[in-house]
Amino acid sequence: MQTEEPTLNEPMKSPPTSAAGDHSSSGEHSPTGRRLLFAFVFATVTVGACVLFGRRFTHTSWPLERAHMGFVAGAIALYFASYVLRALGWQKLFPSVGRPGRARCLAACGAAAASGAVLPFRLDYLVKIGTLRRLSGAKLGLEAIALSIISLGIVDAIAFLPLSISATATSSGSFRLPLIGVVLFGVCCCGLLVGGRHLARLPIVARRAHLARLAARVVNHPRSTTREAIAAWLFLLGCWTSRAFGSTLLLAALGVGFSPPLALIILCLSAAASLIPIASGGAIANVSATAAILLALGVHKDAAINFGLASGLLLCSTAVVAASVGVAVSVATSLRSQQAGHVAT
Repeated sequence: MQTEEPTLNEPMKSPPTSAAGDHSSSGEHSPTGRRLLFAFVFATVTVGACVLFGRRFTHTSWPLERAHMGFVAGAIALYFASYVLRALGWQKLFPSVGRPGRARCLAACGAAAASGAVLPFRLDYLVKIGTLRRLSGAKLGLEAIALSIISLGIVDAIAFLPLSISATATSSGSFRLPLIGVVLFGVCCCGLLVGGRHLARLPIVARRAHLARLAARVVNHPRSTTREAIAAWLFLLGCWTSRAFGSTLLLAALGVGFSPPLALIILCLSAAASLIPIASGGAIANVSATAAILLALGVHKDAAINFGLASGLLLCSTAVVAASVGVAVSVATSLRSQQAGHVAT
């Protein structure tokens, strides 16, 4: 598994200066604040779209009008927990030297998920990279962060395997083919993780100089330990499990019924695009796909559309909350570190 090593622009030859502290506390937080503002705007657009779609295509004024609010609260808590677990898993994929803090990873994951509600073609990766670089105490190189995101995608697909296998086993024949595709993608990621060190030896790679240099660079890049990789896998498995249980509670809240197998099928099919780095995202695509899956499974039209809209609304809102919490904790930690440094000097 390939991860990145954060690179310090200023090696530890000289003591930290006040200019560096100012860069960390003010110069970096302003662009991050703008990104967080964009995330809030994206969330507002999503909420507005949910209300409009709900009024246009269903008999409710908004998706959660007739929902059981106790189950909705449980779904919100589980969705938020999924972002926390995802951030913890991503953090474990960085080498221990210069690893970003948990709060910074949470802020980057939340901001990327919130902006990804409307940004297509995985442009949320740019938001994730930019947020982490701005909030990081040490300067993380683009290559380091990019490799960690690639590693996150690989381990993410492997962590998704138990859920996708369960969904395939319990699904009907019409959905089994795309679910098998999700399973095969996870199996391929397993092979890539195990045989990644030998990637440069493949004839198709070795015959092309650019690919050979890139493969050698990735293979020789510092990585997390096996123990940390297992911890990342467990965190990401917990992330997807929390998301599945959250969807189960949301289905029950909207009157569809308490059906974990149905929630698994919906989760696997709607999340298939997010497991492929080149796939397009966007709340409208996810909402449409989720509603179409439920309709094909025989769920009533109003319940299907309301679930698609409500899940998009709650995921986007909890992502904004996760980003806000991450930024707040990160800023507070930086301020405490600066105050401790001033006291020590």
